[in-house]
Amino acid sequence: MDMAVISPMTDSSTDGDIDDRNVRFQSEQSMGIVGSDNGDKTRDQKTQRRLAQNREAARKSRLRKKAYVQQLETSRVKLSQLEQELQRARQQGIFISSSGDQSQSSSGSGALAFDVEYSRWLEEQNKKVNELRSAVNSHAGDTELRMIVDRILAHYDDIFRIKGDAAKTDVFHILSGMWKTPAERCFLWLGGFRSSELLKLLINQLEPFTEQQLMGITNLQQSSQQAEDALSQGMEALQQSLSETLAGSVNPYGSSGNVANYMGQMAMAMGKLGTLEGFIHQADNLRQHTFQQLHRILTTRQSARALLAINDYTSRLRALSSLWLARPRE
Repeated sequence: MDMAVISPMTDSSTDGDIDDRNVRFQSEQSMGIVGSDNGDKTRDQKTQRRLAQNREAARKSRLRKKAYVQQLETSRVKLSQLEQELQRARQQGIFISSSGDQSQSSSGSGALAFDVEYSRWLEEQNKKVNELRSAVNSHAGDTELRMIVDRILAHYDDIFRIKGDAAKTDVFHILSGMWKTPAERCFLWLGGFRSSELLKLLINQLEPFTEQQLMGITNLQQSSQQAEDALSQGMEALQQSLSETLAGSVNPYGSSGNVANYMGQMAMAMGKLGTLEGFIHQADNLRQHTFQQLHRILTTRQSARALLAINDYTSRLRALSSLWLARPRE
């Protein structure tokens, strides 16, 4: 199954006026067709449905155009404010304003709040996994196992939601994975695990599969890999674009040059950084989708074993980090 991944940098705005003319033109054509063949009800229904789709597309196009114009106006206002702030800083002989300190303080408190929430989530996750392990070892029935598995999957949904909220406050904290142990950070990808690598791990742990299950997992792994590659390419393109934008603001003679030009380039760089949140959101959507699809492919007992295997793997990574940090040093 293929997953469409849309880069956050894509601009989908169209001209609503052109769409309206297209709608009216198609409406006139369709009215002529209907008039010439009133007995063809099927064709008339298709025509009306197509007209309704065209009208909806035109409406969405107008909304996108309006949102885009509003975004440009907001960016213009922010740029003007930044220019004024830089001018005041120059007059006072400083280049860092108190607002920057406040934003850093806000960002730091947001990261700390997330770390606390993640610790609570992890503690609750361990309790749920221990409950699942006891049920598997005692050969509990499928009904009981299914209830526990569903609770754990819902608990994973909670961490994706928590991460999404935290990314709005401090996207760099989520992206860097500083809330994870060092060994876990070695395998980090866009603030979390790679779905394709997780599926490779589970294939070796959950055999045997039926032919249909094996095909489903293989297709899921391929689609996950394709989605990951697309997101990675998008991140590389973002980094390249950001580097070029920042390099364009560097003056080889050591002068800051034209203030308006400098602030304009910095505003562009800020806009590009704003897309990082979208990348993390799409990566977490991919991870969440992988859990959901895997649960549909596997039996209840296989799903329980899969969740235990995932937990054991991450627990070993955390244990490895502890051993590494406690190693004797000469």
